[in-house]
Amino acid sequence: MRPLDGVLVVSLEQAVAVPYATRLLADLGARVIKVERRDGGDFARHYDTACGSVSSYFAWANVGKESLTLDLKHPAGREVLDKLIPTADVVLCNLSPDAARRLGVDASSLRAVKPDLVVGELSGYGDEGPYASRKAFDALVQSEAGLVELTGDGDVTARAGISVADIAAGVQLQSAVLAALLHRARTGEGATLRLTLFEAMTEWMHQPMLYAAGTGRAAPRTGAHHPSIAPYGPFPCADGAVHLAVQNDPQWRRLCTLLGRPDLADDPRFGTVSSRVAHRADLHAELDFTAWTAADLIDALDRADVPAARTRSVADLPDHPQLTARDRLARVPVPDGRITVLRPPVDSTAWEWTPGSVPAPGEHTDHVLRGLGYSEERIAELRAESAI
Repeated sequence: MRPLDGVLVVSLEQAVAVPYATRLLADLGARVIKVERRDGGDFARHYDTACGSVSSYFAWANVGKESLTLDLKHPAGREVLDKLIPTADVVLCNLSPDAARRLGVDASSLRAVKPDLVVGELSGYGDEGPYASRKAFDALVQSEAGLVELTGDGDVTARAGISVADIAAGVQLQSAVLAALLHRARTGEGATLRLTLFEAMTEWMHQPMLYAAGTGRAAPRTGAHHPSIAPYGPFPCADGAVHLAVQNDPQWRRLCTLLGRPDLADDPRFGTVSSRVAHRADLHAELDFTAWTAADLIDALDRADVPAARTRSVADLPDHPQLTARDRLARVPVPDGRITVLRPPVDSTAWEWTPGSVPAPGEHTDHVLRGLGYSEERIAELRAESAI
């Protein structure tokens, strides 16, 4: 058995953060019923067309779920939800707090009916404070939390290349759900979990915040190079780039020996980590790897015990030699074909991951309703009434 076999999660979810949390729960065996709108479902389905009729975002965050389409403003559609929720162990929601209360799917309303329910609510900024009604999307939260200002090169700032605020929130919500299920198993008590996208992101900004508070300034933007260690970043070679990560003086001396430049190791400008950072431009001018191929340079650095990596394109990731050697890829069905995805990164001796599929909108509506005792005739009536 997988750890969450037998656990039913009902999720009123859209976009990325909560769908990512529930996908992580599905990876552990939970049955996840994703409640979607009748008119097109989760809007994240349509962010791009990279995976056929679903977006790359949707395919990534929704493997292994069941899709139930409901019109929650239709009395009969709401009746379905009211029958479904008492069968659940966990209910997650990332509607706005006001919208959740209007629909009666806020934690207080749900747990008044079923006190042992674990209910998780994700909002942008929370239900109080001056930002309570403000829209909170990933890039906006990156800006508010200081990540955009911290990221980039020189005067140029940049959004992180992935949805880090959504990911931060999804991972922390999944962790909290697991803790709440353990709490319920021990005490019989449910739990209300509240998380904001902004505070999930600020937790990941904790170290830069402490650095700025302790030094009186934010770390400088240095592109792909480390703001407080050098040489630590990508350097061009004959056919690409190699990312150095020289973190201490012995590694620096070994790099100088490899390059045949012992004079650099003894140069007072480069004698310590802090002095190398202070003279970063001079240091980079001395490091020339353009006569090396990336493969030859990596081999030489490995032999010299100098930490380094290839700077690769994300398009090359499915063919990465380490992933292929460790069988980390799997094929899963999407509504109109199959795609290659990554297996979950944690292996366990106690259970195995079983790849699911990415659901079409409402693909499991009839199945879910039958499980709730609806007859085929009543299901047909609900569909004719546009309730499902």
